[in-house]
Amino acid sequence: MDESAPRQGRSVFVGLVGASQVLGLASVVLTGVWMGHYRQGFAWDGSAQEFNLHPLCMVLGLVFLHGDAILVYRVFRNEAKRNVKVLHGVIHLLALIISIIGFAAVFDFHRAAKIPDMYSLHSWCGMATLVLFCIQWVMGLLFFLFPVASSWLRASYLPVHVFCGLVLLVMAIGTSLLGITEKLLFSIMPTYSKFAPEGVLANVLGLLLVCFGVLLGYLITREEYRRPPNPEEESLSVHFKTLTEGGSPTTP
Repeated sequence: MDESAPRQGRSVFVGLVGASQVLGLASVVLTGVWMGHYRQGFAWDGSAQEFNLHPLCMVLGLVFLHGDAILVYRVFRNEAKRNVKVLHGVIHLLALIISIIGFAAVFDFHRAAKIPDMYSLHSWCGMATLVLFCIQWVMGLLFFLFPVASSWLRASYLPVHVFCGLVLLVMAIGTSLLGITEKLLFSIMPTYSKFAPEGVLANVLGLLLVCFGVLLGYLITREEYRRPPNPEEESLSVHFKTLTEGGSPTTP
């Protein structure tokens, strides 16, 4: 009986993580179907097909991969922290590269089609998300993967880093919802209100993104799913307490 509760908790956790991956992958696939089937596919030639790379890269990079990079600290709770840090940083780097490709695609399309840049709320939110994402990645690299800051600074910045990661995921999903609505209004405004198949598919995509974000937020914020303390974290915590409260570190 004593072991049944932890085992059930692990089963629930595994199920929730699996559900998050299904939602995330379904969002990426649905974006590909939307752009590939309804918007005539992909290219890199300044045409509308080049624009189609933009939503696909944004959903894949800033939403799905970004969410998974945060989730690795919950999934690999008992692995060596250094290895998890590397995995966290590499997935974020991949997300950043894919997102930059998506941004380059939309700017190149605008330039070829002589469409103004950065005039919509979607574009403002998207640029803010990408810039903050870049800053977040660089700060994480300097503070945690190749730490150049003191233990006190790392301990002070850690809650900010965690909070900003979750905020950026919310911003990415919110920006994606703005982009979905904007694209539908530009492309199928006359038939959107008549439940056109393309509009229904895009609306379902938006719901999947919201569900993905909600589920990840739940997994990330639940205390029982947090990474258990290890000697490295305990040492950092003791050092931080010593500096801020004037206490003296004790050894077990």
